[in-house]
Amino acid sequence: MKRALAGLLMLAATAVGAQDATETGSGAVLRGLDKLTGRVTDLEVASGASVAFGRIEIALQECRYPEGNRAGDAFAFLTIREAGTPDAVFRGWMIASSPALNPMDHQRYDVWVLRCTTS
Repeated sequence: MKRALAGLLMLAATAVGAQDATETGSGAVLRGLDKLTGRVTDLEVASGASVAFGRIEIALQECRYPEGNRAGDAFAFLTIREAGTPDAVFRGWMIASSPALNPMDHQRYDVWVLRCTTS
């Protein structure tokens, strides 16, 4: 039992040490899809700001990318609310390379991360 626990602790320590270093962008470029009209719109939003897309409001808390690789895989922490509703439709991290990993579930709109901005 002690050996199994020690092995698990070593694996956990290895996983934590294997995390890639990241840099924080000044904002993000997102893509929004209105499923009803088929309209696709690219949205640029600064960190700490929000942008409206149709009847939803998208707030960006932070966007990160691999250290030294601005074109690398971006991931952003978003809060998305429908107009006039205090509850979030989506709140969490979205990853540019895997938008289906943590998708927003909305009947009309879809939003995903394209990249971080740095200026």
